[in-house]
Amino acid sequence: MPEKIVYQGANLELCTEPLEDYFAKGGIRPALKRSTTALWRRYVGSWEIVDDLLYLTHLDGRLVDGTKITVSMIFPGFPEKVFAQWYSGTLRIPQGELLDYVHMGYGSIYDWDLLLEVQCGVVVSKSVRFNEVEATDDDDWLPF
Repeated sequence: MPEKIVYQGANLELCTEPLEDYFAKGGIRPALKRSTTALWRRYVGSWEIVDDLLYLTHLDGRLVDGTKITVSMIFPGFPEKVFAQWYSGTLRIPQGELLDYVHMGYGSIYDWDLLLEVQCGVVVSKSVRFNEVEATDDDDWLPF
């Protein structure tokens, strides 16, 4: 299950997990309840880019005791959103039609990917990668 992101007013899917970098750098991961095998990280983060700054705005998941998780549980003092200064990397936002479905992870291929390069929570560059699906030997049905 992808993360969610609001970018330039559009609600999009995000095939990157910026909060995992926070946990990897020593942030305390709460004990979360597993809800489905399609969500191994046990939460879905909602993100927003505002003036080229990346913010975590919402978390969807439950603690093992059933309590809904909130941003302020991980970031006390930030009840609504928190600037993601811990994150540096590439945000992948798939766009267009699904060209090739991959059952696990973020391997599915779409027409193109919007790639946002982020340094310490700040979007420093933007690019688009156009994708193709390569023919394989299993494509005997193709008319050419």
